[in-house]
Amino acid sequence: MEKFKVTPWEVEGKVDYDKLVKEFGLKLINEGLKKRIVKHTKDLHFMLRRNIFFAHRDLDKVLNDYEKGKGFFLYTGRGPSGKMHLGHIIPFYFTKWLQQKFKVNVYIEITDDEKFLVKNQTWEEIKTYTMENILEIAAVGFDIKRTFIFRDSEYIANIYPLVLKVARKINFSLVKAVFGFKNSTNIGLIFYPAIQIIPTFFEKKRCLIPAAIDQDPYWRIQRDLAESFGYYKTAAIHSKFLMPLKGPTGKMSSSDPTSAIFLDDSEKDVERKIMKYAYSGGQPTIELHRKLGGNPEVDVSFQWLKYFFEPSDKKLKEIEEDYRSGKLLTGELKQILIEKIVKFLKEHSKRKEKAKDRIIEYMYEGKLARKMWEKQYE
Repeated sequence: MEKFKVTPWEVEGKVDYDKLVKEFGLKLINEGLKKRIVKHTKDLHFMLRRNIFFAHRDLDKVLNDYEKGKGFFLYTGRGPSGKMHLGHIIPFYFTKWLQQKFKVNVYIEITDDEKFLVKNQTWEEIKTYTMENILEIAAVGFDIKRTFIFRDSEYIANIYPLVLKVARKINFSLVKAVFGFKNSTNIGLIFYPAIQIIPTFFEKKRCLIPAAIDQDPYWRIQRDLAESFGYYKTAAIHSKFLMPLKGPTGKMSSSDPTSAIFLDDSEKDVERKIMKYAYSGGQPTIELHRKLGGNPEVDVSFQWLKYFFEPSDKKLKEIEEDYRSGKLLTGELKQILIEKIVKFLKEHSKRKEKAKDRIIEYMYEGKLARKMWEKQYE
């Protein structure tokens, strides 16, 4: 069996998602849960229909709470160690959908502290990426009345007493076992899990975390501790990874520009990268492709369309059938994706310009921001 590695900091090899679900003690999102979601949302996000968001912890309990009028809240985040690419921003669009459909608060943690501890970068570099990333996230268009974006390095003063209480209950052997820390791991990173747990305690409701499956270890520790502090065990809804351009193993990497499309890539950049680097499921020659067809299961262009860029199931099925039959060539499939991504990036860029004036509301002056900052005086 092909080996793979999934941690909060590294993803290597071809990921066996079924194996990860068993190892992490997760459950698959079944049709029953999807039907319950549709009762409240009226429609089902295509990332749920296609099992892109495919696994969960206690999603059923979140829906129970919502149906009983108790509500829930959302928590997600971003580690600002570089420019954001498509793999980073797509989960935020799904989180926005959840917020819109359920009318709930969302807390977005910017983990500048963690990235400084993990990456070989200066604090000034991290600060620059932090502000750039916050603007990208603000461009998604979250409900400003129900959203609070905060930087760990700035907000730590408000949560530090609770961080200490949590840290005192986590010993080194536990984080070593969960995260694979070694004797050479810096002590800041060993302490960090206590910080990332805290936003799950921001409300006396159940927290639901939309995130890629590599972030699950943090929530396993939270679930061991939450009830001793009088809070709910956090729930999570996990997604698969968006394939890197070069093929069906690992995930996109900011350190490898040829593996990803960045949010500030130009139209020429998008076309060049996809035409040159996007792994193909097609045949070596046009003649063979017309005869044998392509394999959409490994084709990056098709998988990106399926993951996010073609929301219509009908259109996606037509593309798949045409590619399998050989009617649609690899170059033509790539061109479909290029047009979709260019359109998405142009629209995102326009929203980013408008968002520049709203960052202060998300972080300091919005309704939820003020409420969180005032908590320190309670």
